[in-house]
Amino acid sequence: MRKLIFSFFILNSLISLAQNGPISFEIGEFGLNWSWTVFENIGNPPLEIVGNPDQSGINSSTTAAKFTALQGGMPYAGVESAHGVDLGTFTLSPANCIVKIMVYKPVISNVGIKFATASGASTGELLVANTMINKWEELTFNFTPIIGLPSSSGIDQLIIFPDFQNRTSTNICYFDNVTFGTPGPPLPTPMTPAPDPNFAANDVISMFSNVYTNVPVNTWQTAWSQGTLNDIQIQGNDTKKYSSLNFVGVETTGNNILNVSNMTHLYLNVWTANMTELRVKLVDFGNDLSYAGGDDTEHELAFTPTLESWVTLDIPLNDFVNLATNNHIAQLIFSGNPSGSGVVYVDNVLFHNAITGIETIQANEMTLYPNPVQNELTIANSDELISVQIYSLTGQNILIQTDLSSDKMDVSQLVSGIYICVMETNRGEILQAKFIKD
Repeated sequence: MRKLIFSFFILNSLISLAQNGPISFEIGEFGLNWSWTVFENIGNPPLEIVGNPDQSGINSSTTAAKFTALQGGMPYAGVESAHGVDLGTFTLSPANCIVKIMVYKPVISNVGIKFATASGASTGELLVANTMINKWEELTFNFTPIIGLPSSSGIDQLIIFPDFQNRTSTNICYFDNVTFGTPGPPLPTPMTPAPDPNFAANDVISMFSNVYTNVPVNTWQTAWSQGTLNDIQIQGNDTKKYSSLNFVGVETTGNNILNVSNMTHLYLNVWTANMTELRVKLVDFGNDLSYAGGDDTEHELAFTPTLESWVTLDIPLNDFVNLATNNHIAQLIFSGNPSGSGVVYVDNVLFHNAITGIETIQANEMTLYPNPVQNELTIANSDELISVQIYSLTGQNILIQTDLSSDKMDVSQLVSGIYICVMETNRGEILQAKFIKD
């Protein structure tokens, strides 16, 4: 009898280490009878479990959760499960750190998910925006960076923010099928460094570049940032890598405040394999040179970068229309989507006043054909080529094109697989494209 009781307690202990899921709101499954509590939504209308508003799309389930995001509610109005009894108690690990949720919404806005412990510790919310209106869509939240932190163990509560925004209307939002899974394959990384800018040194105020003398920068990751910074090198070229990116602040405060009133553009190179939106914000601290002194001004711009290619952003400072002046630049802030799991490489961050600057060049004007290819690969690009190289997916340099008078490469000796073609043009652009060798 003692052995049976002991085994029972071991089983209970093991069960407590796993979260209750998937959360489908179906009869006899998780979520339907949980004690959901709505918060920060003025009258806090309760979460409803209702019929699926559209079973013709990717979600064919019978029921779903309905959340009424009131116009007068807080941007972070949401709903939370009861501590312990609903979700169970578990620890974030590689086996459950990828959380997915299906949403059906009348607006485009952020959806937030976070976890909490019985003691009140929180993972902090991750935000991912839906991209479709009145259609079911599955969003992915990557909690990998939380693994090992104090808030990653003893988790016993799920909090969902279906419509994380300043609302101008009441929005009926549905969510369903919350699942827990494992990370996918590692993201690709840049094979080559960013192209060097070629502005005259007298026309540049450089914050970060191997080409110019850099001005002092207090920090490339402020204490209030939500993201991870790694200083890396790509073929010997210094590069900033931001991962798990929600937002990150770069500061030039105190004696390092920048006067860029004689400059015309903010220039930087970025490379990402997963960010569908990258936002760049400049903050001017005003004449008092201090944060929140009453005369701060700021402006943020959003860009859609080409994936897996170096992209040059050459942004006219006039586009930051809400900046009162450019005399006291103290913060440069990066953010974007997917929030909390974005990875972006950054290089050559500078201001310049060269007339030859070009706006938002996206290094993606290369076509490879046929693709898949057996023997001869044709590279179609309007610019003159300086170099063409072939890399494996692991970063090994496989082949170098020495005859640049031809737009064709003999790839017949390559084994079957996926390769990356890296080309440098006479304008200094680095272009990349994948191809399949049959």
